[in-house]
Amino acid sequence: MEVWLDNRDNLAELSSYDTDCIDCIIQSIEETAKLDLPLISIDGKGLIQSGKVVGEIIKIDGSEGQNKARSLVGSVSWLLLEFENWSMIPIENIIAACAGSPTKVAALLRSPAEAQGAAFALEIGVDALVVIPDQVMIDSASIAKSQRGELVENTNIVKDYEEIKLQPLLITNIETGGLSDRYCIDLTSLLEVGEGMLIGSSSSCMALVHGETLTSDYVPPRPFRVNAGPPHAYIAMANRTTKYLSELKAGDEILIVSSSEHCRPATVGRLKIERRPMLLFTVRNKNNKEAQMFTQQAETVRLVTPEKENIAVTDLTIGQYILGWSDPDARHIGVSVPSEVVER
Repeated sequence: MEVWLDNRDNLAELSSYDTDCIDCIIQSIEETAKLDLPLISIDGKGLIQSGKVVGEIIKIDGSEGQNKARSLVGSVSWLLLEFENWSMIPIENIIAACAGSPTKVAALLRSPAEAQGAAFALEIGVDALVVIPDQVMIDSASIAKSQRGELVENTNIVKDYEEIKLQPLLITNIETGGLSDRYCIDLTSLLEVGEGMLIGSSSSCMALVHGETLTSDYVPPRPFRVNAGPPHAYIAMANRTTKYLSELKAGDEILIVSSSEHCRPATVGRLKIERRPMLLFTVRNKNNKEAQMFTQQAETVRLVTPEKENIAVTDLTIGQYILGWSDPDARHIGVSVPSEVVER
């Protein structure tokens, strides 16, 4: 995504601004660029670059402007959208119309708050943010440009996200766990059947807690939620560190793991904390290391068997196996370290 500086009135002394993020300057057709940057000139409603018409300015003040923009898709390189009253819906509609065509969308911003909306509309965003010579506006566009770049990088990372090795954990004991502050983790994206989070009382041995993606006789599914457990429990983060549930906050990235061992990050949108009765499970990994975990005593909380079947925690019995993860290393402030620690 580019950032353009709209100096068509030629009133600003551009050297007084921090223009490191600027990719292009818009000025009157009679003028020449004041900085060593590409120049787009304005001739009426036309966008001129190197003597050629490359696009058109479209004023969006209703359906007529939106329809005009759509009619030009495929015939020009750029559509520069100006708004009488800022609105996200026309931006989304025009971005959708331009998808798969050679036409790109630029949007003239009037306030810093509009930068985020234009940059991430339809999870695609415009191709250029156009701002007036104002340092606050320039900074807002620069931040949005940087975040768009990070989003592209993170998307590429997700495609090749490293898988995790799961293993069966033997349930050796089940007992009541008293009352606890139970944390539900609500995500900003949806979970698939088979996906969940790694959670447990030991940072080096955690169980796969399935998302609330399945239909129940008692409550509707919540495919954005994992009923995670009490505040002391550890959870695996997207960067392969751990946190306590009590440390989580909106915006944190959790590691989502499927029963097929595929991994991806997901963002915490909200934590829902309520007092609930708990079950306490003791499990043993293949190296005979024991660990514990608490879950809410509810049919809607499910773990996963080695056969990739989901099972309610209220139906589990001693001697059964569940899927989980183990690490021989200890953890210090959530980071794996090659030392010994006992958690019981």
